[in-house]
Amino acid sequence: MPNVAVIGYGAMAGYVAKQLQDSDWTLSHCIARKGREDAARERLGNDVQVVHGVGEISALPDLVVDCAGHAGLKEHGAAVLRNGVPLVTVSLGALADDATRAQMSAAAQDGGTQLFLASGAIGALDALSAAKVGGLDEVTYTGVKKPAGWRGSPAEDKVDLDSITEAFTHFDGTAREAALQYPKNANVAAAVALAGAGFEATTARLVADPDAKGNTHFITAKGGFGSLEFTITGNSLSDSPRTSALAAMSVVDQIMRKKSPISI
Repeated sequence: MPNVAVIGYGAMAGYVAKQLQDSDWTLSHCIARKGREDAARERLGNDVQVVHGVGEISALPDLVVDCAGHAGLKEHGAAVLRNGVPLVTVSLGALADDATRAQMSAAAQDGGTQLFLASGAIGALDALSAAKVGGLDEVTYTGVKKPAGWRGSPAEDKVDLDSITEAFTHFDGTAREAALQYPKNANVAAAVALAGAGFEATTARLVADPDAKGNTHFITAKGGFGSLEFTITGNSLSDSPRTSALAAMSVVDQIMRKKSPISI
């Protein structure tokens, strides 16, 4: 059986571990901070070896999955790639920083492997990626959440999230600015930019709406291919309101594709 290691032990890592139980993959390792070994085993199971970096793994896994966010990718991603192990991440917003993106690219080239970007909480990225071949004239991403979903972000400095009564756009700029200013909230904006027109040419709008039915993502695009409109309203994981269920599912999908004889 091929082995996979996860970076982090949060809700997303727990979902991945559960989904792998009846698969052809074995979850062999978890990369976690020192002092968090027991918490990682409690979440992922006692059979998982908890280490503090890829350098502590004697028999390298076939794949590593980043479930720890931007900080986890920045701390461990380059080392994983330099060791020749392919890496899957949903922390796409971290790549809005040119230095981080260059570091990951160089590490992947040095290791003769790849950094795979999971689609996360959004879809239609395959269409955007194809459309950029013929040229994209306009790409806009809009993310809408209930006010509580923007707590802990710069939105708190722009609107009173506790008393808002109607939709309020608290960010309107480039996808790069959104990803860098909202590192915990704008991975989707980064995904749209990376798939399509790039960080500077992609417009991002972030909205707090007390009437929102869930976390809703809108993409519109125009170019030589024609035009595109895509909308998705996503649920959270049942045990983690802050974690997109589809984002966790997209990580599992990436794992399964790696050994599938036919892949789309």
